[in-house]
Amino acid sequence: MTPEQAVERLNVLFAHAWMVRTFLKHADEIQDDEELLDVPRTIFDYVRATEPAYQRGDLKEYLHRARGKLPKLRRAAEVFAREFRRVSDHTNFQMAALSLSGCVREIEEVLADVTSQPATEERGNVCGPAACPGQEEDRLPADGAGGVEDR
Repeated sequence: MTPEQAVERLNVLFAHAWMVRTFLKHADEIQDDEELLDVPRTIFDYVRATEPAYQRGDLKEYLHRARGKLPKLRRAAEVFAREFRRVSDHTNFQMAALSLSGCVREIEEVLADVTSQPATEERGNVCGPAACPGQEEDRLPADGAGGVEDR
């Protein structure tokens, strides 16, 4: 798998993880459980860590960030899968745990399958012929506002 293909696939997986984050962030059942509250925070940190590199089209840095933060995301998914029943065994929590664990497993597979790129292609455009989200019309304000909820 090329770095471009890896980034494309990872962005889809990050979107799935982000939906788990959104569910958990708004789940009343975990609001008093610090251990489980750390799960949506970790997902937030993981996904947002790759965003600047994506906006610059820096494949090498994007993949480096995705690899570097993966152990923490993996631990969060393991904790959630092991502990969610303490707060609820509802199907929504079961599916969220399965989904997050599946995302982590697939992220690991993508990162393991990505091929090294030649040094001359270190800074490829990850967006292809379409405009990158980091271009002026789509750039987030410096204060982080712009529709993306903070933790």
